[in-house]
Amino acid sequence: MLRRSSIAAFALATAQIASIGGAPAADDSKYPNWKGAWDTVNPRFGGQAIKFDPTKAWGPAQQAPLTPEYQKVLEDSMADQAKGGLGNYPTAKCLPGGMPRMMAAPVQEYIITPETTYIVTGVELRRIFTDGRDWPTDAQPTYAGYSIGRWIDEDGDGRYDVLEVETRGPFKGPRAYDATGLPLAFDNQSTFKERFHLDKNNPNLLHDEITVFDHALTRPWSVDKTFVRNPNPHPNWGQTFCAEGNNQLVIGDENYFLSGDGLLMPAKKDQAPPDLRYFKTRK
Repeated sequence: MLRRSSIAAFALATAQIASIGGAPAADDSKYPNWKGAWDTVNPRFGGQAIKFDPTKAWGPAQQAPLTPEYQKVLEDSMADQAKGGLGNYPTAKCLPGGMPRMMAAPVQEYIITPETTYIVTGVELRRIFTDGRDWPTDAQPTYAGYSIGRWIDEDGDGRYDVLEVETRGPFKGPRAYDATGLPLAFDNQSTFKERFHLDKNNPNLLHDEITVFDHALTRPWSVDKTFVRNPNPHPNWGQTFCAEGNNQLVIGDENYFLSGDGLLMPAKKDQAPPDLRYFKTRK
């Protein structure tokens, strides 16, 4: 897993190559100005910043409309974490966060072409197809899902105002909204509907109105994610490698901790060591 500017450069280069090959580039007079780096408006409220509803703290404070079954999954996840485990938080293993967690990334970039809008989160790349295609019948499971969108000119001024998007599976999983292990259903059959648009009073504020339809929920769950445009015309696109500095090591079904001197440590009280049957013990 990595977070680096080369992903953004690759997407931009792809769009440029398509233009050279005969595909029309996006008409700036027709599409909204979403250029630049967009910083997630995501108050901390204590704990990690990445969460689904940015107006509330993470975990139970999100007040997710979970079914009793998945409420217990969350409680068990947090109880396991309190003992030193990972709980229902696959991202700790450096697996992709996928949808919808990827839309809480601290910094995002939007690259618009007539056929595809790319959302670069640094760690993950999302493609929203706007070329009028239908849903595929042979889509392979991915963490981000398959997204189809359409541009809308709501005020009739000849310029698109809104990008409506639907994202379907099959998804890879498990996935969680945040680090507490707030779960999505293990059947990985989520559906997401979104409306992206600039704020009517502030062109440097972008909204992602997102609704989750998922079997772990008793009803659809909707939030308004907001992003503020970085005023720097040349923002610093940093890079972060998930595996770099990650001391969590999963062996089988157990996670252990790698100490500063490179030795394997238990993460839980009275945790048994991993199976060493394939290693010869020194005498």
